[in-house]
Amino acid sequence: MDFTEKTLSCADCNSDFVFTIGEQEFYAERGFQNEPKRCKDCRNNRRSSRQSSSKDREMVSVVCDDCGSKTEVPFTPVNGKPVYCKECYQLHRSSLSASA
Repeated sequence: MDFTEKTLSCADCNSDFVFTIGEQEFYAERGFQNEPKRCKDCRNNRRSSRQSSSKDREMVSVVCDDCGSKTEVPFTPVNGKPVYCKECYQLHRSSLSASA
């Protein structure tokens, strides 16, 4: 696939930024379908604000549906959907990616 540099407009600050050939190759390797909507500065600002807000999240105590250990999750569980501790979640996640 041939890539050429593209000039895009940031959805947050409206400034133009270049979507480089290397970035396009990276997106293609990862199977990303959409072009970036934000410039690098706005992406970094958005990422850092999400990380700081996640530190302030209220944790909910639950019991892991696999191993039965008590754990905390940063969301309110939905009835009928399993909730896992970190270790069991990683096991489920790795088995899902291996079967894909």
